[in-house]
Amino acid sequence: DVLKDAHRVRRGAAALFAPAFIEKESNHMNIITVSREFGSGGRELGKRLADLLQYDYYDSEIIAAIAQNSGLDEGYVEASLNDHGWQNYPLNFRSTLGSTAYARQGQVQLLLEQRRVIERIAALGKDCVIVGRNADVLLQAYHPLNLFVCATEDAKLRRCVERAPADEHYTEKELRRRMKHIDKVRAQTREILSGTAWGQRDAYHLTVNTTDWDIKQLAPAVADFATRWFGRT
Repeated sequence: DVLKDAHRVRRGAAALFAPAFIEKESNHMNIITVSREFGSGGRELGKRLADLLQYDYYDSEIIAAIAQNSGLDEGYVEASLNDHGWQNYPLNFRSTLGSTAYARQGQVQLLLEQRRVIERIAALGKDCVIVGRNADVLLQAYHPLNLFVCATEDAKLRRCVERAPADEHYTEKELRRRMKHIDKVRAQTREILSGTAWGQRDAYHLTVNTTDWDIKQLAPAVADFATRWFGRT
């Protein structure tokens, strides 16, 4: 019936993107993954953590690697991965992952290449911070420290306004709509790839609410937590 078909399609998509078994080459490698709400400052926090801990840092570098491996423009790759188009097809039993719109081969191939890039980063065996890209799901075998960064809507709006490029002119209403849209895409992407809920508390080791915090002041506390977390025996 329709209910069983929908569940089967979801399992099939999750299996397609599930990380292959990876054997860790080093028991001393530390990986921090940073999932974040748009505008929460997760990217800045990730970069500051990498600087404080002297870890490698991966964010836009992943997009660059995917583009190079695929022979595509970086801007196209980023736009495709950040806005798959399936946000217009709710994950319910009336519109399933089996729809033609969802199964666009180009986006599927980019997601698979993204997985390969992230797995190669981990295979280097070096301590690192990876921002976004569902790295926490893809690298489960490496037992990373998984962070989720959030903030109130007003705090995220202020951060977006403060850090907007000079040539960007969104109204407040447009910014709020954009924040919700991007987070909706991230949530749906995670459900497609792993069958788990984006932002679900028990999927992360630490949730960081950046509301009313200067990221520069907050980062050392998170770095200290990370050091203690990895130092557990």
